[in-house]
Amino acid sequence: MKIEEEIRQKPFKDVYNKAVVNLLYTHSYLVTRQSKIFKPFDLSPEQYNVLRILRGQHPSPITVSSIQDRMLNKMSNASRLVEKLKVKGMVNRTECAEDRRQVDITITEKGLAVLKELEEEVKKFNKDTLHLTEAEVETLNELLDKLRG
Repeated sequence: MKIEEEIRQKPFKDVYNKAVVNLLYTHSYLVTRQSKIFKPFDLSPEQYNVLRILRGQHPSPITVSSIQDRMLNKMSNASRLVEKLKVKGMVNRTECAEDRRQVDITITEKGLAVLKELEEEVKKFNKDTLHLTEAEVETLNELLDKLRG
């Protein structure tokens, strides 16, 4: 369905404005649908993002500021997300040996197990949600990378 139909708007006067609105709307669409996958695990998309960052770093620790730098949503509060994941037993926080002002974060076995359990569902979601061929997805990725230039 075209963006004009989705948001019940007359045709855009400017293709650049349409593209930005389309990207923002699509982002919201994806996050809303993705949230439904994470809900049974009591996770938000941002918490899932933190867990993936930690899994990529595993078994080495990472600081909260480094997590923040790698987050998809730069407006997320990484400290708050880490604390929520700690309460759920999915991450550990320890004082950094080199700099006592820093805190080292690592993913727990429970966090790894949750990601493992979600892996196939997320893969299926990604494929089912993007109604594009593999070649079209490659082109989309190239265009999005170019957009951020």
